[in-house]
Amino acid sequence: MTDTANPVLQFMLTRRSRPAKLLRAPGPDRAALEPMLQAAARVPDHGKLEPWRFIVLEQPAGARVAGQIMEYARTRELDGEKPARAFSDSPVCVAVIASPKPSQKIPELEQTLSVGAVCLGLVNAALATGWGANWLTGWPAHDRALMTEILGLAPQEWVAGFIHIGTADTAPPDRPRPDMNAITDWVQT
Repeated sequence: MTDTANPVLQFMLTRRSRPAKLLRAPGPDRAALEPMLQAAARVPDHGKLEPWRFIVLEQPAGARVAGQIMEYARTRELDGEKPARAFSDSPVCVAVIASPKPSQKIPELEQTLSVGAVCLGLVNAALATGWGANWLTGWPAHDRALMTEILGLAPQEWVAGFIHIGTADTAPPDRPRPDMNAITDWVQT
């Protein structure tokens, strides 16, 4: 029997990311962030490969990364302002790094799905503990040369997401949610 009044289920049904542009200081300190990272790492991880790692960017490291993005964008005629602003404004940003491990049993796709679960787990852990949080990527996350320079990625690694965490006084209006009837098939026989 499903307990629809369960507070965890209610949180999941009403959770709402807070846009990075609305986050402000203070952000969580290390003592507050460590349990969130532990919660985020409690995801399905077939083979116990831990195909991810975290890089925590506190300020002023976020401002440094913003400057590096702006400089890189200028030299390549890209728009760097929006992604740079997220780093400079965000009190804390956790770069979730996909770090797939060689495995004959666990395909890289399963490892990638696990990394995505880590990103959502971190957003939810931050929201559940009262912080505002947002999962972003954008062109900097997909620019291999830039991320290798800034974050020191190994050859097999890539950025799964930047989780921005800080104080958010309000939640934006809810957005339309999926029509469950349109995306669900019930099979009985």
